[in-house]
Amino acid sequence: MKKTQEQTSEMLRQARETLASELLSGNAPDFLERNTRILDDYFCESFEKSIVGLKMTINKNPYAFIALGGYGREEQCVHSDVDILLLFEKRVPRQAEELIQEVIYPLWDIGMDVGHATRSLGECVSLAKTDIEVLTSLLDARFICGMSFLYTKLMEQLRKKIILRRADKLIGTLIERNKERHQHFGDSAYLLEPNLKEGQGGLRDYHTLLWIARVKANVKQPRDLEYNGCLSHDEYHDLSKSLSFIWDVRNRLHHLAGRKYDRLHFEHQEKLAESLGYAEKDGQQPVEIFLGRLHGKMEFIKQQHQMFLHELANAKRQKRKNKRVIQTKISSLEVKRRMLKFASSEELLSTPELLIGIFEESARLKLPLGAEAKRVVKDFLHIADADFRTSPTVIKSFERILLAPAPKFNVLNEMLNTGFLVCFIPELEKIANRIQYDEYHLYPVDKHSLRTVQILKQFGTPDDPTKDSLCGNLYKELRNKKLLIWAALLHDIGKGESGSGGHSEKGAIIAGQILESKGYKPAQIDTVTFLVREHLSLIKTATRRDINDEETAIACARQIKDIDRLKMLYLLTVADSMSTGPKAWSDWSAMLLTGLFFNVLNILEKGELASHEAVKIVEEKKQEILGGLSGKEDNEDEALLRVMSPRYLLYTPASEIQKHIRLCHEMGDDHFVWKIRKLPDANTREVTICAKDAPGLVSKISGVFTLNNINILNVRICTWRNNIALDTFKVTPPPDPFFEDERWERAARHLEDALAGKLDLSAALDEKISDYGVSRPRTSEQPHKIVVDNDSSSFFTIIEVFTYDFPGLLFRVTETLFKCGLDVWFAKIATKVDQVVDVFYVRDFDGQKVDSPDQEAMIRSSVEKVLITEDAESDTA
Repeated sequence: MKKTQEQTSEMLRQARETLASELLSGNAPDFLERNTRILDDYFCESFEKSIVGLKMTINKNPYAFIALGGYGREEQCVHSDVDILLLFEKRVPRQAEELIQEVIYPLWDIGMDVGHATRSLGECVSLAKTDIEVLTSLLDARFICGMSFLYTKLMEQLRKKIILRRADKLIGTLIERNKERHQHFGDSAYLLEPNLKEGQGGLRDYHTLLWIARVKANVKQPRDLEYNGCLSHDEYHDLSKSLSFIWDVRNRLHHLAGRKYDRLHFEHQEKLAESLGYAEKDGQQPVEIFLGRLHGKMEFIKQQHQMFLHELANAKRQKRKNKRVIQTKISSLEVKRRMLKFASSEELLSTPELLIGIFEESARLKLPLGAEAKRVVKDFLHIADADFRTSPTVIKSFERILLAPAPKFNVLNEMLNTGFLVCFIPELEKIANRIQYDEYHLYPVDKHSLRTVQILKQFGTPDDPTKDSLCGNLYKELRNKKLLIWAALLHDIGKGESGSGGHSEKGAIIAGQILESKGYKPAQIDTVTFLVREHLSLIKTATRRDINDEETAIACARQIKDIDRLKMLYLLTVADSMSTGPKAWSDWSAMLLTGLFFNVLNILEKGELASHEAVKIVEEKKQEILGGLSGKEDNEDEALLRVMSPRYLLYTPASEIQKHIRLCHEMGDDHFVWKIRKLPDANTREVTICAKDAPGLVSKISGVFTLNNINILNVRICTWRNNIALDTFKVTPPPDPFFEDERWERAARHLEDALAGKLDLSAALDEKISDYGVSRPRTSEQPHKIVVDNDSSSFFTIIEVFTYDFPGLLFRVTETLFKCGLDVWFAKIATKVDQVVDVFYVRDFDGQKVDSPDQEAMIRSSVEKVLITEDAESDTA
């Protein structure tokens, strides 16, 4: 018998492998059911041929094999667990363990994950009363083989003793667990690496809906969701298609990973797109098209799940007889169960404006549309024709929606999910569920645009995500908020266009065409197109330029020209950055952007010739600095103030300048001195270095940090006219927290040797970096880019390096600049998440800009050679 059982399990393994091959070739649309049947056949055959089973006198103590969980739902994926219940009527006999060894062990031997439980009827019911996990697995239970009446008894007792007695409590528990799961796993309809099962919009949302329907309406099969009125025919059809797609992706992911795997990490996304047969189209990569479709399917599941729970909650509220009656301003609409509905859908034919009127009421009353109202909107989208889209009445209604305060739910999302928003603005269709395949953008383009609008309208409210009064005050001051919100809605619409050119420029043209078709005046259109075209300019300038250089502010002021436009552009930049995702917005970028905003505002308010005010500020600051430094070095301190640049004195806090002067005195005849400060973020240190300046200083400091496993996050460079350098590095601490002080001492010795010419940093780093695991980008590669800018500054050449991070990057680049005869006077280390952007303000060793074409070409060639060499070495590592 043992040999026969092994043969049976081997046949099972071969059948599953054959079926998996059919899946990968696209010939198994019914994979889940067939995979389930293969397992069923195994258990049925094992039951029929079991030797242990014969000894158990089934007539005296009947038993049955019951499928649980996903196996019970007939959703058996490639590497899903197989959950089995061996159910006995009265008690579990001692031979049960032998039966498990006979039937289950062979499955383990062929590498299957099988979870089994051996219980009596009474034990099952008792456990289900106290453990929601047990109850949900039993809600999915399905009879496989054995004595079928046991399964019937189990279901009857569960319903009679548990479900009918505590249905509301069970549903409440399921909903609460659902919320906790969403908080833990996030919204998979948006996440860059979604969890196909547990995240919001994942398979578990569908399972929760199914469990609640089973508790509430005794639903037996998924199709009963339609028959019981939980879903319409079209919704059930669309839900089935969405689930089929996600299951197909999940099965292929399981096969690719070789195990149960539900998180769609970057490393698998391109392979899955290829496996599913996606090809480049309209300028989108195959992986972007694949992810766009996946996000669309998960968004649909999320919406159906939310709608189901919302109607369920309001049905309970209705039972409590809420006496407050909410009235609509439109007689053809009514509120039922705290949701909006059409009194009669037929009125839409004679009054098409109702199609947008229900969304306006939704915004005014802060109430969502009911499920039936959403279905009606979808069915009547054909009446939103060209005349409807250009109707002044409809446009005014849409403007009121745009300007309405932001409730907890976003009315624009409702308009998008029903298809109305794309119908009203057809140009939005090209960005619907459009994915940008990088580690920077958290949301599809259309959802990102709506979030940008939502965040704008939250400025100055208790929900203001900035937690700062500046954005709220600026938003309240705006005379025409409507134009800013139009710009926020349309700022990324150019991303749907293929071909060369930036999306901002393309988007400005499309936005202008949209507003012109809707009857806006030329001046209004000009403002919106300006905001769309320039929506990236402030953040790029703030993170890639010296914002304390007056030329930077003047250049921005000349481009923006108008204070109101500056305020709108700043607000749009903040909202756009925050809605992009957490990696696009930080305290650092917020500080830089705000600093640039006030500098430009000052220029626009007082004109470019505001230097007399700056002189006054500097003189007052000098007195403050000297007042805090009283001591024997008074004359030396005054001399040091005279060699500091006006820009340094103007923009560096007095307390920080005092610290720098003390460091300078402390340095004496040494090569350098540094002070290390722990920042509020426990994983960050600020290292202020005072040193005798020499070409290549920044390169040597960077090399020493890399040599000691200290990662550089940002650097601020300042050089006084007496050749004293004050460089401030923001870094991660050495990796061993227990010996941090010793690690810093070792780094100090390395820097001393490097400055004294005793340490060959390049050779030391070559040896060190060979031991690194090189960090490679996780999404699609972008080419290296080196930009040499001689227009933005009158005194410096600005070099921008776009590349991928690798150990020693800053050292390699600054060493190369030094070998090119360049001295770094200011640097900014910015991270675009998918790429690093290092910006250097440089002069040659004679203090001049490097602006000849030959010099520019030499710089680009030299830096690019270093980056390409590092690429080649990391690829072969």
